[in-house]
This record gives sequence, structure tokens and C-alpha cells, in this order.
Amino acid sequence: MTDQAVFSDESLGLTDLDIETAPRVAAARKRQWGSEKRSEPLSIVHPVPSQRKLTLGRLAIVTTIVAWAYYLFSTIFKQLANNPDAGFRFQVETISYVIVVTFLTFSALMYLLARQGALYRFKDHQRVPRGELDRHYAHYTEGITVLVPSYAEEPHVVRATLWSAALQEFPDLKIVLLVDDPPFPTDPAIMARLEETRALTDDIAAVLSVPAARFTAALDGFRSRARTDEAGSRAELLLLIAEYEAAAAWLEHMAETERIEDHVDEFFVDLVVMGLARELRLTILALTSAAAQGTSPDTSRISQLYQRLTWIFTVRTETFERKKYGNLSHEANKAMNLNSYISLMGHRWQSEVTAGSVVLRESDAEPHPDDLVVPDTTYILTLDADSLLLRDYCLRLVYFLESAGNERVAVTQTPYSSFRGAPTRIERLAGATTDIQHILHQGMTYYGATFWVGANAIIRKKAIEDIVEVETVGGFEIRTYIQDRTVIEDTESSVDLGTHGWTLANYPERLSYSATPPDFGSLVVQRRRWANGGLLILPKLWTQLTHRRHQREKILFREVLLRVNYMASIAWASFGLLFLLGYPYDSRLLSPVVFIAALPYFLAMGSDLRDSGHRFSDIFRIYGFNLVLLPVNLAGVLKSMQQAITGEKIPFVRTPKVKNRTAAPALYVVVPYLIVAFSLLTIWRNYLDQSWGNVAFATLNAVLAASAIKSYIGIRNSIVDITLGMVSWLYVAPKKPKAVEPVIVPKTPEEVDWASVLYFGDRRLNRDLRGGNDRRRRANVG
Repeated sequence: MTDQAVFSDESLGLTDLDIETAPRVAAARKRQWGSEKRSEPLSIVHPVPSQRKLTLGRLAIVTTIVAWAYYLFSTIFKQLANNPDAGFRFQVETISYVIVVTFLTFSALMYLLARQGALYRFKDHQRVPRGELDRHYAHYTEGITVLVPSYAEEPHVVRATLWSAALQEFPDLKIVLLVDDPPFPTDPAIMARLEETRALTDDIAAVLSVPAARFTAALDGFRSRARTDEAGSRAELLLLIAEYEAAAAWLEHMAETERIEDHVDEFFVDLVVMGLARELRLTILALTSAAAQGTSPDTSRISQLYQRLTWIFTVRTETFERKKYGNLSHEANKAMNLNSYISLMGHRWQSEVTAGSVVLRESDAEPHPDDLVVPDTTYILTLDADSLLLRDYCLRLVYFLESAGNERVAVTQTPYSSFRGAPTRIERLAGATTDIQHILHQGMTYYGATFWVGANAIIRKKAIEDIVEVETVGGFEIRTYIQDRTVIEDTESSVDLGTHGWTLANYPERLSYSATPPDFGSLVVQRRRWANGGLLILPKLWTQLTHRRHQREKILFREVLLRVNYMASIAWASFGLLFLLGYPYDSRLLSPVVFIAALPYFLAMGSDLRDSGHRFSDIFRIYGFNLVLLPVNLAGVLKSMQQAITGEKIPFVRTPKVKNRTAAPALYVVVPYLIVAFSLLTIWRNYLDQSWGNVAFATLNAVLAASAIKSYIGIRNSIVDITLGMVSWLYVAPKKPKAVEPVIVPKTPEEVDWASVLYFGDRRLNRDLRGGNDRRRRANVG
């Protein structure tokens, strides 16, 4: 460090508010065999695919279609023609088998199609140069509000998310932590965690205030010198270099003082904090080279570079808790947490205590210091509390929304990737499937079939104002922008936006990352939620397509196929796999051509896994992974059917992502063992019948399912979870004594809660009178 005036902790604003005194690297969690060794993330920009890769992708699509058609003619139609007297059972088996194979082949084909679209996008994508971004935002006046919904999250997880948002390079940035925990818990430990979470936004604002003040003053000083022609080129360049040195040193010092306990912490330090520091160091290299060569950027470019420093360190933060207010929705889901705050934006609100409840009322009177002022912004960024953004997420995605031709894009995002270096096998494999989904979502945008994936997204606010639904509940207006009818609210909102003429697009870079479940129990919660709701939204898709046809909008058939597959494939794939596993189909229906039809899908997935830094052989692990998740997916699909019949909302269940293991329901642990047992029985039965095709398929299922149980559930954990499930099923809680309604003695005028009587009216009055009458009746009996 060369200059203490520039690099001292005090001048950089590094205080004890944000610096841990504990050791920088904590004891690492014990890593499992087969976990991920690589901790380096993939490149932000996808590599350009070769012409050979594109050609093989097209060949895979054609091979799948031709093989499926050939199977129908060479096996199915031939068997039906050659066996006219085979009987009703054989005909039913044939039809059902064709339906199952066709749906599974269709899903494989949609994978290949989406993948091919992604390759086309990666080939054509050109990254916007940094200078163009700086020029675009030089006189920018629009703002963005970052909404981070949080429920019972660990404070250190939320802290990293907030920091990744706070270090976004954006001219007008506001971050709001939407805490959804009960505001007044009685458990001291929960209360302590809640207070720690509430303090996060103020802590971050306090830490950033000093560097923000410094770089704002530097920008003002430059502008003052520029107006009076006092800015000498070389002298100004040296001053600018010193400011960038200070900014880079601030970030490097922050990185050095961060506590690293796991691979997510390592990612936060290396990619979020140090990634930004390295980019500033690159700018320093360019400026230093210009000084050495006796040249300098022009005045406007220097102004942009000063502005960039203010964008990085200037941010407004606050914490908001909707459950403190009686007039906001308390529905237990993320969608209504977001909706509650969005409904307040653009207005000033006064708090009013009414009958023991605090309500917010829009204020038109003179401003009061205690008013809640919620500024409106052009854009909203929704960010899950366990996700991290890279430094220029906001800059690049807002620039994309404001580019020519994107005026009707309502939502854009980079579908999240997984953190590398997962210490458990199941987290590594769940991360592999996440990285595959990132590619598929990029491809769906190529065909106009984008779906909003809710972990992160930038939303054009006027777009969701088009789809808002307003209802009155208990005398208060509730505004719903993002639907909460299902637990996959992002998917339903995607359809709603399309009905109103808006589109969605995924930005073809890796700029966001999110955690994947570290154990089977937490994975069950997540995947059961993902499997629930797609079938319910399908009728809305039909309504959207009908509306767009009336508008004479051209609708590609490929878009419809991809959308239907995205929303319903879990249902037919789960039931199809169940039929293949459980029903002894006639061996005459089997053919090597079915394997040929499926082969391009598996080869393409293996290639994608390898390109994403995983292993080609993970295709077999993912197959076994899906076998053990079969009961989870079926449960989600059946829950959707239940909701369709009853009309009741399915409660949102948070995916637990904590260091301790989450116990899985016993049913979801037992069924994978039953799959292995039934596969072994099938092997024996078909061995006796010499049905070698069925023997091979059942052997594959038994081996891969057993391997998945051992690797992702664990024998020991299985015993614990099954035991806990049995105890929970057998245990009967003691009956609680029936609550006796308290006797309400008629009060004197001085004792009446007149405010509650005035507010609640006859509801409170009837209760008071009933209490008095009951007391008199009991007195007469006595």
C-alpha cells in the first residue's frame, strides 16, 4: 500500500459495522466423495458453438423424429397388422405403450429443440461494450427498485444477497428487504435472528456512506474544474486513477475481511466483490497506460468514469414488513409479499392505529415526518434472498429493455446458474440440472416461448400494471400484480403478460446464481413445489393463444409446443415412467429403435453437462436422480389436480437451505426402495420368460435407483427419516382442553373500548352483549 491517505480503512469507510474479527476462513464442511472439486464458475459469456455442434444438433432433432416414426411403422403397425386376433388386452397395451413412448419422445424432442435455439443465440450474441453502457447511463434519470423477499432466512445468506444488489452499477438504485417473518415472535432465538435480519439494510447503508460521499465529492470536484477550465488533462487523469485505486482497495479490503465458510461464501468473495475489484483494476491499467503514453480520455469520458464510481457505492436501502399492517395481504406466499410493497409504490402513506391494528392510508395532506413515502420507479428487480448477482446485471438488462425493438418486453433475466464447488453429491447433481435448465430457458427465448423464472428478474413496472387485479377484502383494497393462485407464480404471470401483449426474454449471459438444496429433504420441498401448478395454468395459455389469434398475431407452432411441454411435461413424464416401471408390457412392443430415438437426447444432455463444467456420465446419475424424485413429482401433480377440483390455494413452502440436514417425509424415502425392489422382481419374472429387453430395462432402473438412494438420500439418513415418519404417524397429541370463552362483564361507559366498538361495529357489540347475557344466565342457574 503506497498511500495511507488513500488506502487507510478510515478514509475508505471500512468500519466495524461490516468487518468480522473472526478468522477469514472457517472450518470447511466435510466434503462427500463424488462432490464437486471445481470451484471456478463458468464464463459470463457462453462460448460460441462451432458449426459442427450446430449441425449435430440439427441431426439429433431429425434422428429423433425419424426413429419415432420408423418405430410406429416397423413395430406398432406391423404388430397390429400381423396379429389381428391378438385380443383386446394386447391392443390396449399397444395403445398405452405408444402414448407413453410418444409423450416421452416429445419431451426429448423439445429438449433438443430448445437446446438448438440456445446454440443459435450463443452464436449470434455480441456483448455490449462497456463504453456504450457508460454513454447510455451518463444522463440517466430512471430508477430501479430491488425487492428481496425473505422469510425465515439465515441472516448471513440475506446479507450476501443484499450486498450483491448494493454493489450493482446503476445510477438510481433502491434496495428493499421485504421481511415476511411474524413481526413479534416469542422465541428469543427467533427474535434475535429477526433483529439481525432487520439491521442488515442499515448496516450496508452505513458502510457504503463513506465511500459514496468520497466519490460523489470527487465527481462534483471534477465538474467544477471542468466548468472553469481548470482540469488539466494529465493532472485530471492522475486524480481519476487515485479514485479508482481507492475504490479497488476498498473492495479488496472488504474481500479480505469476509468470513468464508462454504462454496457460496467463496463465490461471493471471488466473483461478486473481487470480480468488481478486478474490473476496476482493469480500468486502472487502461488509465495508467494512457498516462504513460502522454494521452488522456476526453472530458466527457472522464466524467462517465467518475460517475461509475458513484453508481457502485451510492444506494438507498430500507426494510419493510407487510405483516405489521392490517390493510396489507398476509397470504403466506412470496407473490403477495411482493404485491404488498408494489401496491404502495408511487404514493405517500400515513400510519393510523385503528382498534389495535396499524393500517396505511394514502395521504393527500401536508407531508408529515412519519409518513411512509414509497417512490415509484420505472423498473423493479425481484431477487430471491439466497441468490447473488454479478456486478453489471442491472446495467446490461435495463440497457437491453431500452434497446430498439424491446419496447414490449415486460420481463428480462438471466436464468440462474448453480454455485460451483458443492460439498454434497446431491447438491452437485441438483446444480447440474440447474445449469441444464439455464441453457433450455435461453433456447426457449429464441422461439418466443420464454417463461419467467422467479429467482431474479427485472420487470417493467407498467407491464405488471396491465395485469393487476384489484379486490376488496375486509374493507381494504388488495392489488395483485403477480398471481398467487399457484406456488409457481412466475409461470402464471408469464401467461398473463402474454395475454396483454407483452413478451419476455432471457439475456444470454450468466449474471445470476442461486443456491441449490444441499440434502434430499430440502430438495423434496423444492421439487414438489415446482411440480405443482403447471396443469392449472394450461387453460390460461389457451386463453392467451385465442386472444393473440384474434389480434392476428403470428403464433409459431414451435412456441406452443415448447410452452405446453414446459407446463405439463412433469405430469406426463411422471405417469409415463410409472407405467414403464410398473406394468409388464408385451415384449413384442419393444424395439431397439426406441433406444435410437432416445439416444440423441442423452448424448446432447451429456454434451451440455460437459460444456457446463460437469461430467458426461452425469446423464446416468440424473436418470437415477429422477427415479428417486418420481414420488415427489407425482405428489406435486396430484396436488395440482386436487387444487383444480377444490379450488383451494396450495400454501407456499419455503425451500430450507441451511447447513443442517432437512428430514424428508418418510413416504418419499420408502418409495425409491420400493422401485428398486419392484425392479428386481421384474428382472426375475422376465428372466423366467426370457424377455431380455425388459430384463435390461429393469436392471438399469434397479442399479441406477439403488445408486441414487445411496448417493443422494443415504442409507443411514433413510433409516432416520423413516423412523421419524413412523413416530410422527403413530404419535397422537394429547387433547387440549376446550377453550372456554372468557366471561365479558358489561362495562361502564368509562371502561368501554369505544374505538373498537366504533371501528368493528356490531361484531364487537354482539360479542360484548353475548358475554353479558351468558354471565347473567349462569348467575340465574346458580
